[in-house]
Amino acid sequence: MLKTFPELGNYNFSADQHRFRQGELRLVVDVVSGSIHAVDPVAWDLLETLEKRQGNLEQALADLTDCAREGKYAREEMEEAVLELAELAQEGTLFNRDQWRETVSPELAGPVPALVNPESKTVPAGEPSQNPVIKSLCLNVAHDCNLRCSYCFASSGNFGGGCKLMPFAVGKAALDFLMAHSANRKHCEVDFFGGEPLLNFEVVKQIVEYGRQLEQVRGKLIHFTLTTNAVLLDADIQDYLNQQKISVVLSLDGRPAVHDRLRVFADGSGSYDAVLPRIKALTESRQLDQDYYVRGTYTRFNLDFANDVLHLADQGFKRVSVEPVVAAEPADSALREEDLPQIFAEYDRLAKVLEAREREGRGFNFFHFDLSLDHGPCLPKRLKGCGAGVEYVAITPEGDIYPCHQFVGRPAYLLGNVLKNDDLDLAKMAHFQNAHIYGKLVCAGCWARFYCGGGCHANAESFNNTIYQPYTLGCSIQKKRLEAAIYYQAKRLIQKGEPADG
Repeated sequence: MLKTFPELGNYNFSADQHRFRQGELRLVVDVVSGSIHAVDPVAWDLLETLEKRQGNLEQALADLTDCAREGKYAREEMEEAVLELAELAQEGTLFNRDQWRETVSPELAGPVPALVNPESKTVPAGEPSQNPVIKSLCLNVAHDCNLRCSYCFASSGNFGGGCKLMPFAVGKAALDFLMAHSANRKHCEVDFFGGEPLLNFEVVKQIVEYGRQLEQVRGKLIHFTLTTNAVLLDADIQDYLNQQKISVVLSLDGRPAVHDRLRVFADGSGSYDAVLPRIKALTESRQLDQDYYVRGTYTRFNLDFANDVLHLADQGFKRVSVEPVVAAEPADSALREEDLPQIFAEYDRLAKVLEAREREGRGFNFFHFDLSLDHGPCLPKRLKGCGAGVEYVAITPEGDIYPCHQFVGRPAYLLGNVLKNDDLDLAKMAHFQNAHIYGKLVCAGCWARFYCGGGCHANAESFNNTIYQPYTLGCSIQKKRLEAAIYYQAKRLIQKGEPADG
C-alpha cells in the first residue's frame, strides 16, 4: 500500500493544494491541475494529517489509528483512503507540484523573469519584447459622463482632466495600431468605454464601420463590447448594437435605494427609474447567443449585496455581475477588513440560493460563479492574468496609450500615442510582462493564483504603489468568492449525478 503512494516530502501543501469545507461538502483543490475533489471524512483527515506530518504517510497513519486517539479510524478505513488518494495521484489529479515555481526559485526570494514561452520547462530572462502582440483595446471614446457616481475611479468620467470626446481620427488610428500589433491573432477585441461612450455614439458607429472594413482586408474578427450606464440607450441604439452583435455591459447596482444612493445625476437625483426600463428593453431584445451582463457594484452601504444580485435576477436579467467597490478610506463607501465576515457570508448565501433557484428552474448566470470544474482558465491567462500592459491597452481621446483604462491619467504609465507614431515604451511594457504570478512573491504561493492570474495591477498600484504587491482586501474577497463558486458548481454536478471532480 505504501509503495503506491507518492513521495510528499517536499510537497508544498499550502501553495499547491487547498482544502475547505462548505455546507456538507469537504472540497480539495489540486491547484496545479485545476482538479476539484469532494472527499469523505477519512480522506479529509488523512490529507490534513499528511500536511501536519510534512507528507510522511507512515506518521500520518500512526496518528490516525492511534488507540489513544479519540475517534480513531480502523486500519482498514485508512488503507482504503490511502488507495483512493494514490489513484488520484496516479491519474494526475492530486498532489501535483508546481514545477514552474520549483524550477525558478524554490524560496521565491524575489521577482522572477517573464514567462515568454509557457510551454518551456525553463524560464527565459525577462527582456522587453521588441514586437509585443496586442490583441485587445479599451477605447475611452468619452472622457465625460452624464452621471456623477460617487465611487467612480475615473473622477465622474473625465479621469481628472477636462471633458473630451474621441475624434474618429483617433479611433481609426487606434484600430490601425491594433492591426499592426496583433500579429497573426485572428480574433481581436475592442471595448468602448468612458465615461459614458454613448455621449459619442456617432464616432462609435464610425469606428465599428471601419473595423468591419479591416476585418475584410486583414482577415481578422473584431469582437466589440460597449459599457454603458444606459441613460441614453434608446430603441435606435439598441437596434444598432444588436445588428452589429456588440456585447454590452449595463450598469445597475441592484435595489432602487442602493442604486440611487451613489449612481446619481448632476442634480443629485437617482438614476434607477431612468435606466431600468432601457436596460430591460435591451436584454429582452437579445437572443441567448448575444452577450450582455448587468453589472453592479457593492459598497459598505450594501454589505447585504446578495439581495441586490437577487433583485437583478428578479427583474428577468439572466446574466448578472456584482463587483466589490475599490476605494480607500476615508471614503464612506470603502470596504474594510472588518466587513469581510459579512461579505463572506453573502457569497455563501448566494451559492445556496443560486443552487436552489436552478433546481426550481429559475437559475441565472452569476459571473463570478461561472466556473468550469472540467476546464480551468487557459494556461497563458492563468500565468499572465488580464494581460494589461502586455496584450491589452487603453487609448484616450487624445490617442495616448496606457496599460488599461484604470491607469489612464497616471503619467508614469504612459506607453505611447497612436497618432504620433511614437515607439511603444517597451521597458514599461516589460514591467507589466514580468508581473505574472511568479513575479509576485505572495501570488506564487497562493492557492488561487491560477484563477486570478495575480489580481488587478491598477488596484495593486493604487494601494501599494507597485503592481508587484496585490491589493490584500481584494485577494481575500477573491479567494472566498472562488470557494463559493467551487462549492456551487460541485453541488450542481452532484445534483445531476455526476462526479464532483474536475
